[in-house]
Amino acid sequence: QVQLVESGGGLVQAGGSMRLSCAASGRTSSYYAMGWFRQAPGKERDFVAAISWSGSNTYYADSVKGRFTISRDNAKNTVYLQMNSLKPEDTAVYYCAAGKTYSTGFYYLNAYEYPYWGQGTQVTVSS
Repeated sequence: QVQLVESGGGLVQAGGSMRLSCAASGRTSSYYAMGWFRQAPGKERDFVAAISWSGSNTYYADSVKGRFTISRDNAKNTVYLQMNSLKPEDTAVYYCAAGKTYSTGFYYLNAYEYPYWGQGTQVTVSS
């Protein structure tokens, strides 16, 4: 089992920046791909970004490409999401997720491929 705890959410003005963190605990000795998803009120949970265990491979949703950066520090069992040039449409609850892989360079893009989830952190971008 892996437990995930997100932090770093809050209120920011449009154009501002924010960094989310996701700390993992439990059975973290295996290779885990990590992802960030978000869910706005009344909408489905959407993919934001993913990163392989090695950190060498990443993937972003088109809506955040060039503005968000996912990274990880395996020594700290922590994944980050640096969000720049924030827009009101980025307002959502952001969730991190973990999925076991058998390759250090692999990641997942779909929510159903991640069995472990954090509780979420609210990000609100004011216009």
